[in-house]
Amino acid sequence: MAAPESQESEPTWQISAALRRELLTALLGGNCKTARMTYEEFLEWADEDTLAEWVDGEVVMASPASLRHQLIINFLLEALGAYNRVHPLGQLIDGPFQMKLATSGREPDVIFVAAAHLDRLRPTYLDGPADLVVEVVSPESVGRDRGDKFYEYQSAGIPEYWLIDPQTLRAEFYQLDANAKYALVSPDADGVYHSRVVPGFWLRESWLWQENPPNVEDVLLEIDPEAYGQHLLDKLRRHGMLPTNLDES
Repeated sequence: MAAPESQESEPTWQISAALRRELLTALLGGNCKTARMTYEEFLEWADEDTLAEWVDGEVVMASPASLRHQLIINFLLEALGAYNRVHPLGQLIDGPFQMKLATSGREPDVIFVAAAHLDRLRPTYLDGPADLVVEVVSPESVGRDRGDKFYEYQSAGIPEYWLIDPQTLRAEFYQLDANAKYALVSPDADGVYHSRVVPGFWLRESWLWQENPPNVEDVLLEIDPEAYGQHLLDKLRRHGMLPTNLDES
């Protein structure tokens, strides 16, 4: 008896992440409407290289970041990260990482989730608002960052929103007021902004505009010299580079 003919499976087409983004961008920019999708479908569709956000069931593509944009983000991540290691107050996350709100899934440049809200974290997204969100403005995102996202973040009850614009060298720091509206909090006379969500952390605005961001260890020794200095000493001791008692010969 002849063996039954094998049934060939449908061919699987493999395309690169770059081509995938290019195709989607073309579709979104054309006259045709893309199919709407749920947030769960969006998470399944998008991968780690996809520069996109989910808004009211539709995909919004983003452009790659500039070098200046990325240097500012890196500096903030390093400074906040170093401070959080000394004073463990929550979880710091850099983008792209999804933050799911009522009608959108955004990917802020920097996310901070306070310890009291770590239960909102899921393997691939934050299920609810962060406590601090930072957006570094690019030419193509200025409308979203100052418009849609501003009101989405305010409505979601995100206590603190930093909006940093490298083009205009302007940083805007917003905090929710008693009426759950964002109030602009200006740096003090010395150009220093004090965070409310990250207690004790402050930022000198001029640090953001330096061509080469300042050394983070120098920054932390200025922000919190006693605690960070002790942290460095303890680290050296753990690695056997200092005696347990500095008075030992």
